[in-house]
Amino acid sequence: MDHHSVRKLALSVSLAAALGILPAAAQEVPKGDPKLGEALAKSVCIACHGEDGNSLVPNYPHLAGQVYEYTIKQLRQFKSGERVDPFMTPMAMTVATEEDERNVAAWYASQVLKPEVARDDTLIARGRDLWRGGDMNKGIPACSGCHGPSGHGLPTQYPALAGQFPEYLALQLTHFRTGERSNDPGSMMRDIAEKLTDHDIKAVSEYAAGLR
Repeated sequence: MDHHSVRKLALSVSLAAALGILPAAAQEVPKGDPKLGEALAKSVCIACHGEDGNSLVPNYPHLAGQVYEYTIKQLRQFKSGERVDPFMTPMAMTVATEEDERNVAAWYASQVLKPEVARDDTLIARGRDLWRGGDMNKGIPACSGCHGPSGHGLPTQYPALAGQFPEYLALQLTHFRTGERSNDPGSMMRDIAEKLTDHDIKAVSEYAAGLR
């Protein structure tokens, strides 16, 4: 890594720390039983998220290989109303107990993602820049700081984004920007998304789809 790259990475990390978005220490979450989770997932979640967590339509995200703790967090926030969705809120209610949540999350975490691909080469360069180094001039930290260099997320609250539908990622970033989605810790994603243009959102979503 050359001097310029090291400096850019250091600036990105410093900004992330200043914004309070560096990953917190992981809290131990009891592990679920994927076998029990499979039965529940295939009876409740299969219609939208696919038989093995690989969704067939961009409206619904892939859950295969998703960070275990993140899936639990989202289920709980759908049920509590912290994250609002007319379809997911009632579905999450059917994952009734904490044990059910852990089991479903364990099942999805154990599945193999069938990743999407980046399709628009005109967006890749800008997406790569945002992912790896952010945009210091606009106060945007690198996406890799929380979601990992290869997009596989980090334990606790940072989801895997690699290989996800770019349409889904772009929609969520737009919802963060408008405040329609507000379940991000410390409003960090809303603060970042407010600084992203439509082109930025499309670019980083496209780039994330192609990460492996």
